[in-house]
Amino acid sequence: MTTSWRTEQEAFWSGAFGDDYVDRNQGASLLASRTHLFSNALKRAGGVASAVEFGPNVGINLVALRHLLPQIALSAIEINAKAVEVLRTLPGVAVHHGSILEKHPVEVSELAFCSGVLIHINPDALPTVYDNLYAASSRLILLSEYYNPSPAAIPYRGHQDRLFKRDFAGEMMDRFPDLRLVDYGFQYHRDPAFPADDVTWFLMEKTGEKAGA
Repeated sequence: MTTSWRTEQEAFWSGAFGDDYVDRNQGASLLASRTHLFSNALKRAGGVASAVEFGPNVGINLVALRHLLPQIALSAIEINAKAVEVLRTLPGVAVHHGSILEKHPVEVSELAFCSGVLIHINPDALPTVYDNLYAASSRLILLSEYYNPSPAAIPYRGHQDRLFKRDFAGEMMDRFPDLRLVDYGFQYHRDPAFPADDVTWFLMEKTGEKAGA
């Protein structure tokens, strides 16, 4: 595993703050909320046989996917060692310990996704993450993040330059013209049954069509 990080944000999430996040990112209510989100986000995806998550932390999303798709093959790329220990207890999940800014020896999956991860990436490094997400997917890419029409930095738990909002999906579609938007939606923090953290999700699919074709 790499120990010399390219960005301050990688060091931040691989260290003590990331360890504390592991303890917060658990619970039955959170699992129910994520299961609801994925059931909506994948309604128009067709069958999904395999998926890789970038930055899963302890794997709540992977557990939710397994509930919805019991036969799905799952893999994960996670930077925090404490979270990796938990991930490796999940049955049938192939875990790679490292940064999503690196190229990884993971098999290409039908679905590549991240949730609440791009918002914490150094904006200068986003193109690398976009490239890695695109390369990891054979068909579908799902992003579930904070949306803003223009880039904005927001204080995060007393820290600066640790949370950013923007149009991540739009940037990916501009970068890869063969991506088409399949579906999108929003999950509200005041939802009476399945509250979430005001996330907007975008499901995209590779069409194989090149720009100008």
